Amino acid sequence: MIINDKMIWMGNKIKLVWRDSDNFKKLPSEKLQQSYGACFYKNKLVIARGPNGWNLVGGHIEKGETPEKALEREILEETNMKVLKQIPIGYQEVFQPNGESLFQLRSYCEVEPIGKFESDPAGSVTEIKLINPKDYKKYFSWGKIGERIIDRALKLHEKII
Repeated sequence: MIINDKMIWMGNKIKLVWRDSDNFKKLPSEKLQQSYGACFYKNKLVIARGPNGWNLVGGHIEKGETPEKALEREILEETNMKVLKQIPIGYQEVFQPNGESLFQLRSYCEVEPIGKFESDPAGSVTEIKLINPKDYKKYFSWGKIGERIIDRALKLHEKII
């Protein structure tokens, strides 16, 4: 499925194109910007509170990192959980005002706590919460693209459990 959308970011109109995908290997590695996971512990969705409110867990892909390793690192740093399973669900291409584009990846993850969450080393996540995944719109809403991300993650979760 392809979803076209727009958003205003820092005063600029940004075009977004979502594509369902079960593989990120064909995307140009130099344009991979971030990797986020719809993370499930048992039947709960793990969300994190950062400077812009509640969100899925994840962050930027560092130089030399694969998207999978970046997501594992971010989940560990932001939640003190380890990834047991990771499955790509899709990506959005973000077209910047100058016409260039970057890719933001989204995956389904099964996770488990290593210990109690105390703090994110980077300081960006201040709290985590495990919620009923159907209640995510009480915490964040990203229009049709967000609905598709959560829908795909829930379908994978239901298949796996």
